[in-house]
Amino acid sequence: MPDSPVSPDDLEYRHVSGTRVIYRARQRRTDHTVWLGLALHLPAFLLSLSLVLAIALAFNAWLGVPVWLPTALWTASGVLAFHRPTEALLARHVLHLHRPLPAELTTLAPVWREVTARAGVDGSRYELWIEDSEDLNALAAAGHIVAVTRRALQDLPSARLAAVLAHELGHHTSGHSWSGLLGWWYTVPGRLVWRALTLVKPRLVRMARGASITAWGLLLVLVGYLTVITTKATYGLPLLLPVLPYLTAAVGRRAELRADAHAAGLGFAPVLARLLEQSIAEEDSRPDPARGTGRFPAASRLLSHHPDHRTRLHHLRKYL
Repeated sequence: MPDSPVSPDDLEYRHVSGTRVIYRARQRRTDHTVWLGLALHLPAFLLSLSLVLAIALAFNAWLGVPVWLPTALWTASGVLAFHRPTEALLARHVLHLHRPLPAELTTLAPVWREVTARAGVDGSRYELWIEDSEDLNALAAAGHIVAVTRRALQDLPSARLAAVLAHELGHHTSGHSWSGLLGWWYTVPGRLVWRALTLVKPRLVRMARGASITAWGLLLVLVGYLTVITTKATYGLPLLLPVLPYLTAAVGRRAELRADAHAAGLGFAPVLARLLEQSIAEEDSRPDPARGTGRFPAASRLLSHHPDHRTRLHHLRKYL
């Protein structure tokens, strides 16, 4: 490892092997984006809870299983977000990651050790993974997963790779990763029901075409009645459902900017800015698939959980 950087994109290793590292007393915290994100997932959680209760009632009627048992097991299952074997299954089979090969670990491990040492965090608590992708990207998931794409590991200079890892470490130390996974996990029943409805949608459309006006009227009355009852019982929470995706995406964008600030606080603001400029140049060189198709790019941006690179670069200016 070089004692001083050869170029601005070469990482300055301030904490070499054997150097004393002082760890922070609190290595994890939660910022306001965590609590806002969890609050915005509450309506979907209540919907999923009602579905689980319905299943529990069915098991109780057919098999005599206590209603509280399946409900309690599902509610407590969120702790699996911090269970290492479960995280490994999530990484392999849901996120499609793999463990670093020896050559990959030789490149990744010293950079990760330097980043975590600067942050005062015990890097051995986290698991490093690789994603087979040609994108310049990385991710933080669950309680301990940190992954980079194969291209990022191969093409990024050590300082830029460190900036990416510092950003992902910021997601972990601020609680974004585990709260995001909990929000995803507790909305799985609702998403499964929505997917089932999507699969039967063509059949429902065919049935609706053959229905009489009287049947349509009865259906509308029934749906209206159920909507009113549900809205009153849940204090109007269903009325928030149309805007929840936009609010959740806004909180996600804020969390990304806070992770950038974490990387900047570790001294990686200039390097991260150059990386964003590289990404902007690559985007500008590619044709825009939405151009000329009549789509609304503003709406897609509002639904994106990641701010665009120019916005991130703008917020980094104060750290340069």
